Amino acid sequence: MAESDGLITIGVLARASGLTASALRFYDDCGLLVPARVDPLTGYRYYTEAQRERAALIRRLRAIEMPLDSISEILSGDTGRAERLLDEHVGELQRRALEATLVAERIKQSLGVGSMSDRVALPAALLAEAFEQVRAAAADSREIPILAGILLEASANSLTLTATDRYRLSTRTVVSRDRQGSDWSLVVDTGELAPIIAWLRQLDEIIATPTDQGLLLAGDGTERHCRVIDEPFPDYRAVLSALAPVRTRVVTARTPLLTLLESSSPTVRFEVDHTGLTVTGSNQRNHLPATVTGADIELAFNITTLLPAVHTALGPDLMLDIAAPDLPIVLRSATDGDLTTLAMPTWQSTD
Repeated sequence: MAESDGLITIGVLARASGLTASALRFYDDCGLLVPARVDPLTGYRYYTEAQRERAALIRRLRAIEMPLDSISEILSGDTGRAERLLDEHVGELQRRALEATLVAERIKQSLGVGSMSDRVALPAALLAEAFEQVRAAAADSREIPILAGILLEASANSLTLTATDRYRLSTRTVVSRDRQGSDWSLVVDTGELAPIIAWLRQLDEIIATPTDQGLLLAGDGTERHCRVIDEPFPDYRAVLSALAPVRTRVVTARTPLLTLLESSSPTVRFEVDHTGLTVTGSNQRNHLPATVTGADIELAFNITTLLPAVHTALGPDLMLDIAAPDLPIVLRSATDGDLTTLAMPTWQSTD
């Protein structure tokens, strides 16, 4: 009778949807998936073909631990509400997973196992500053995922942070207050760093620890977990060691140069001679006093490459080491060499 009516039995629906017959009976009792017909004599449940999709969707939602009342709302047909419920549920799952990870790491630490012994204690404000400075050289896009990360290397008594988008490269070393365990390195994803940097600025000291899930930062009784990118980072040391000899060195005040760059055109031109540094952009030429050592030289930059490098530089005076108009220049503080940034010019002299 059921087949002639176009109905299927509970057993057929169970096999088609991946649910058990007992689960289907439960969903009937709670009103989530009510049979199309129940035989009044035998109590057998029969379903329509259209209910297969609903049953399969219920199975998938239960597989991610979605509560029954939320499933009922999702199946009600309000797509906007369904999207919000799913996003909220996934967010809660992620929070619980992170909490479980932190608890597990504490337990491993108490048992003396795992990687919790590999840890670095740092001034939190200095780490926040280093993150802020170095991430300016990381890529904005995810075309090459590893270039959207910051390489952290713990060795000796320091932590070195490095980022590059192929046009810029920034590296800074922060001296640690204390360090335990072996050397380690990982690449932190910059996509979620903004709230972590703000949090670090509120603390005195931070403990950085590599874990199986990424980088754990702990301080003042609170913790944050940084997502990592599990890919090989470019060999930036090879880039630094292969730099050509410096042809011209320029030392100039950082603030006036930064002011000019912030109002400049997309491309800015530098002319360096014994009188100082002339900056041309937005149809304006401005001369800046500078101490120049070496040959006269001209070169140009894309403002999006040069401006972040100057903005994040340390100290009142900026040192520019120039090898050639078509090779990377090296930017450092004239008084503090902890931060080193490479910026690639875009224009080659025809001299």
